[in-house]
Amino acid sequence: MMKRVAIGVLGTVLDKRGKRENRWNKWRPTVGLCQQTGFPIDRLELLHQSKDRVMAEQVAQDIIQASPSTQVKLVPIVLRDPWDIEEVYTTLLDFAERYPFDPENEEYLVHITTGTHVVQICWYLLTEARYLPAKLVQTMPVRERKGEAQAADPAGSYATIDLDLSRYDKISTRFRQISENSVSYLKAGIATRNAIFNRLIEEIERVAIRSKAPILMIGPTGAGKSFLAHRIYELKLDKHQISGRFVEVNCATLRGDSAMSTLFGHVKGAFTGAQTDRFGLLRAADNGMLFLDEIGELGLDEQAMLLKAIEEKRFFPFGSDKEVQSHFQLIAGTHRDLRKQVSEGLFREDLYARINLWTYKLPGLAQRREDIEPNLDYELARFAREQGEQSRFNAESRRKYLSFATSSDALWSGNFRELGASVTRMATLAESGRITDSVVSDEIERLQNSWGYTTESNLLPELEQPIDLFDRYQLKSVIDVCRTSSSLSEAGRKLFAVSRQQKQHPNDADRLRKYLVRFGLSWEKIKNASDG
Repeated sequence: MMKRVAIGVLGTVLDKRGKRENRWNKWRPTVGLCQQTGFPIDRLELLHQSKDRVMAEQVAQDIIQASPSTQVKLVPIVLRDPWDIEEVYTTLLDFAERYPFDPENEEYLVHITTGTHVVQICWYLLTEARYLPAKLVQTMPVRERKGEAQAADPAGSYATIDLDLSRYDKISTRFRQISENSVSYLKAGIATRNAIFNRLIEEIERVAIRSKAPILMIGPTGAGKSFLAHRIYELKLDKHQISGRFVEVNCATLRGDSAMSTLFGHVKGAFTGAQTDRFGLLRAADNGMLFLDEIGELGLDEQAMLLKAIEEKRFFPFGSDKEVQSHFQLIAGTHRDLRKQVSEGLFREDLYARINLWTYKLPGLAQRREDIEPNLDYELARFAREQGEQSRFNAESRRKYLSFATSSDALWSGNFRELGASVTRMATLAESGRITDSVVSDEIERLQNSWGYTTESNLLPELEQPIDLFDRYQLKSVIDVCRTSSSLSEAGRKLFAVSRQQKQHPNDADRLRKYLVRFGLSWEKIKNASDG
């Protein structure tokens, strides 16, 4: 039979009510929780500060007297300021991470009636995020008549709240908004330990608040450009700097007349099939934000019209001789080198100059391997929120997955989108919410197959002669750098970053090419194997 375990903090005001001889006539929430008829508490984990130890022991003795079947465990904690949300949240999170939860044999309740309002909010947030696999329980006094101060029953009453139920979605959303406002707005939704990326996010936040100029984000597919654009929009909306919609379009999906029509709208009869007027996405983003992902895929005609729309806030819908207005803020994303496209005549130089005021290069997951672990936890929490099911790794299976995920053998060509899909697959296949070693092994094999696993196993066996183990490991590292670089020169700069400083005319690409030739390899051969 499942044991019922309650977790709560000592109420230094309500739990102390009354003098020693008449305390049994007063409603005390912690004692009352353990006195509920038909709702036995098998164990109570009572958190308290060291200075309140005597009071905690008295409450524990009263609980044992009122409910002999209840085991009371006193848990000392340290809180310098119980009204500091960061300190309280961190302290309770530490407790939750250390606690040996056994959901297969125990049912958990978090008592939210006692403690400061900040303590109660933090209990809610931790439970909603499933750091505590529990329901909330609230206790309250029962009064004989409305407005009467004296409780008719010192035990009071109780109510439980299951945050897995969809009816509490609006409540949880509100609490998440409150908690996010207490820290850096953009970083609140981004799990990162990368110092360089942290500084980049901080600068983007300052620019987003202070500037209305376009922002250009460069990075591989799945690096988080769309997610960050959404966060910037929410930030500016929260600051009342914009009031309109967030409009997103992937320019790679736009072709021919439909590109003009989709972006700028059209009038009836503008082209074959244009049977009615169309508003267009630029007008839909009026007073809001327009996110043009893969802007490098736009045709030159669309680029010219976009430049006019950015600079003058006016443009002509396709087929119209009457200008319309739209005051939108632009965020552009691309995985291409726009400077190269300008030199090749594929991208307008004046448009590039206009959107290049604030340019940020977002690193892919392979360049932020220290962020894999926090994003692993983020994706597990997201799965729990969306599916209503909590999944956890066994300790060994977690180590195994992270060891592979953070190694150079993990390509992460799909970046954070691919990591999210990987976690979703494991959480879905986890029996009883346990991600075991076999589930991890299957997922690692699945990832390797999806990447073609073009690491040492594909390239090194083709060498013309056997090589020493030392050379084999060195060559494997060089191949890994080549696979994650966009050009031979970029790979050379990474590999010879120190020695090239001592050369008057460094030629990194030539040095790397000659190194690969020693082993019968070439840049083209490595990249073809990676793509194949």
